[in-house]
Amino acid sequence: MIASSFLMDGILFSLVPATLYLVEPLSGHATAILAADSISFVAGALVLGRLGDRMGRRSTLVTSLLIYTAGAAAFAAAFQLGRLDLAVAIATTSLVNFGVGGETGPAYAALAEYAPARRRGWVMVLAPNFWNVGAALIAALSLRYAELTGDPRAATTYTFATAVVLALLLLIIRYHIPESPRWLLARGRAREAEEVSRRYGVRVPAGNPAGAGGGLGRYAWRLLLLTASFTIQLLAYNVASYYLPYAPGFAYGYAAALNVAVSNVGASVGAFLLLPLIDRSRRSSFLLSMAGGLATALVLMAAHGGPLAIYMVALFANMIFVEWTWAVVSALESELFPTARRSTAVGLVTALSWLVNTAAIVWGGEAGAWSLLWLLAALWGSGVAIAALWRALGIESSGRELEELGREGSSPRSLPARRPPFLRNLCRNRRKAPASSALAHPRSRFYIFESKLQ
Repeated sequence: MIASSFLMDGILFSLVPATLYLVEPLSGHATAILAADSISFVAGALVLGRLGDRMGRRSTLVTSLLIYTAGAAAFAAAFQLGRLDLAVAIATTSLVNFGVGGETGPAYAALAEYAPARRRGWVMVLAPNFWNVGAALIAALSLRYAELTGDPRAATTYTFATAVVLALLLLIIRYHIPESPRWLLARGRAREAEEVSRRYGVRVPAGNPAGAGGGLGRYAWRLLLLTASFTIQLLAYNVASYYLPYAPGFAYGYAAALNVAVSNVGASVGAFLLLPLIDRSRRSSFLLSMAGGLATALVLMAAHGGPLAIYMVALFANMIFVEWTWAVVSALESELFPTARRSTAVGLVTALSWLVNTAAIVWGGEAGAWSLLWLLAALWGSGVAIAALWRALGIESSGRELEELGREGSSPRSLPARRPPFLRNLCRNRRKAPASSALAHPRSRFYIFESKLQ
């Protein structure tokens, strides 16, 4: 049932781009509308991500659905009544994107909390992939409606009406989703958690699901790493799929539509190829996804200017690793924070990454093809460095319970067993140092460095 959230998110997020070209008075203001929508997406991720930890996963998912359904219905009504000016279009589509952005935190949190530890990665790979399905579905329906009716006005109305009907059906389904027992326990509602467990067969975890407690400051290392990784994934996807086909000097500008189609097919296929590995090792999956992205980005650069078929094969392969990166980061951000802060953390990572991506749109529209190709390689190179750092110093979360991962905060013992020699020496020196020693001081740079690794 949670997977249907991502299907609907893909539909609603792609609804405006899929129909904007059909609305003649608004097509010239596409940049302003999409920029406002992107900012609203960021705001929704922050606000509803926080509410997901305060109100619960189920309540926030219902709230987000009501918000974006109201926005889509208002857009369709204003369009049908002939009152869809620029201000109304921005207001209604921003409402849609506020709701879609707001679903990321509670949806990812709910998925992680319901999934069994040994299959959590598998679930986190497949469920978000329904976003791609939803985006493709609404784009295909929009084109089909335009072909059948021959009237852009009717096609737009039918497309939005379809989205509203699907959202209402999802509302009925979502209303019957049980609340996460982990969240209930974290809020001290043990009796309700036991009732959910008994009625739906959901396991009630042992221990304190709130994890280590406190704010997100003690998880700053994880937040920084995941935000950087998600930003790399977003930019790499957009550069290869959408910026390059329209950049000056791109060798295949005549095949822009094919470029977009191949990109999305590759991304859709990529999720399934990761399934055999994701639950064996998150750290290895993370490093492999970034290394594969770098290798295929270099092939993409070498293929540019040659036969179109070779370039498209390289693009297809690159998108497989783009999807792998999204899947691994989605799994990590959903399991590396305590239950009481999980939805907030996912919303924060999403918002910060999307904010950087939005700012990059301005530069991306002016850059030439080779500048973008070099940027693509640099992004993946940075990703390899981040993944290698996590491979060496990060924790292995595959197959482990969320409560165990959440409790691993700033304690030196939470570091991996195979620490580099210089870190082992620092830990040994800090434990032996007298109270007056700089190494023992709570604000020592060594203490801060070690405490934030996990």
